[in-house]
Amino acid sequence: MTETLSFPGVAKGAAAAPFVAPENCLLTLFDWSADRIVGLLDLAAKLKCQYRAGECPRPLVGRTLVQIYDKPSLRTRLSFSTAMTQLGGNDLFLTSQEAGLMGREDPSDVARVLGRMADAVVMRTFGQERVEALAADAGVPVVNGLTDEFHPCQALTDLLTLREAFGDDLSGRRIVFVGDGNNVSRSLAIACAKLGVRFTLCSPPDYEFDEAFLKRLRAAVPGARIDHGAMPSRAVAGADAIVTDVWASMGQEAQRDEKLRAFANYQVDASLMNAAADDAVFLHCLPAHRGEEVTAAVIDGPQSRVFDQAENRMHLARALFVELLT
Repeated sequence: MTETLSFPGVAKGAAAAPFVAPENCLLTLFDWSADRIVGLLDLAAKLKCQYRAGECPRPLVGRTLVQIYDKPSLRTRLSFSTAMTQLGGNDLFLTSQEAGLMGREDPSDVARVLGRMADAVVMRTFGQERVEALAADAGVPVVNGLTDEFHPCQALTDLLTLREAFGDDLSGRRIVFVGDGNNVSRSLAIACAKLGVRFTLCSPPDYEFDEAFLKRLRAAVPGARIDHGAMPSRAVAGADAIVTDVWASMGQEAQRDEKLRAFANYQVDASLMNAAADDAVFLHCLPAHRGEEVTAAVIDGPQSRVFDQAENRMHLARALFVELLT
């Protein structure tokens, strides 16, 4: 069992009073303007082109990144570590226990020590309040590598991948997320709203976005085109991209059987892809469970951009560090 910690003065959860993040942090995409998002995506595309051409600028020589993880990861850790190393910096990895965040030290003290010795911190954890508490006191850029509420770097990566498929201007495109209202779909909904992309969450009624999140999103982006559909074939009709995720996210293992039953009719298969636009693409943040949320024929098929998407986590991370540290 994971110990639940108290972070005094920091509101908990996506539905709580919003935390005002420092400008040099990425905690949720609520904190970033559309112009800043587009600028980051442009930079990521530029850095990717340089990477493919064999160019390797190293503007972060002498800088140190500390990563603190409560949850295991392949793509998050690899992308941030590789990005920092390629940019000339150093990368250190700590568990929350090693960092003193499991009760050994006051979280504020930990944050201040990190701010004195590191140039940036990536945290992958449970409640959003943990990364907010770190950002409040560290004084250096803090990046949300994933929380139970949000996964902003994944959403930015998805937009980067969609721009490669459809061009830089995604306004008016329609993205359908087939799955529940989780951290991945929340962040993608915010990103789409900011850039004028139509977003549909396709899920059983009990797995929609909560009203507090929708209220916050509509207040942040008036006119945001966010819809819900319960019937997959109707929801994806004419869509430019279909996105999905595992049905039982990390930490939801006890709900796995319940979710398998609830989402039995929500598998992304060839017939569902055929209902989308002719040039539609398929995205999945991985890890994937072939035969559950998606068939092997789709994720390994010609419409899949899943491994471009996975690579783009690294290019997005490189752009993010350049943006925050130079």
